[in-house]
Amino acid sequence: MVQIEPYCATSVFNPPMYAQAVKVTGAQTMLFLSGQVAYDEKGGPSHRGDIAGQAREVFRAIKAQVEAGGGTLANVVKLNTYLTDIRHRADIVPVREEFFWKKLPASTLVGVAALAHPDWLIEVEAIAVL
Repeated sequence: MVQIEPYCATSVFNPPMYAQAVKVTGAQTMLFLSGQVAYDEKGGPSHRGDIAGQAREVFRAIKAQVEAGGGTLANVVKLNTYLTDIRHRADIVPVREEFFWKKLPASTLVGVAALAHPDWLIEVEAIAVL
């Protein structure tokens, strides 16, 4: 059985909002998800100019990808989030918490100059263990 738990070395600061590390035991399968963006039905950007709408679509896509692989969002151990405007950080936190927990998964957030399309505001990669 897969066991996923946050941990932090005693010599490292342990922030209340995220895990410094995630320990996985008993995993059989790993899923590596490419960066997910908010697509509309024709493959273009959806929710143009709406960071919360785009974030919700991105997290829904991650959920669908993991479930198609046989897991749930509880199996996600790592997220890498890329924002074109770092000021949107506060806007995506409540959306992320609709899908994930405060301490899990392990996470990285990076501000970037641009994504593959100028109307995309957020892209998120994920790793899941099953």
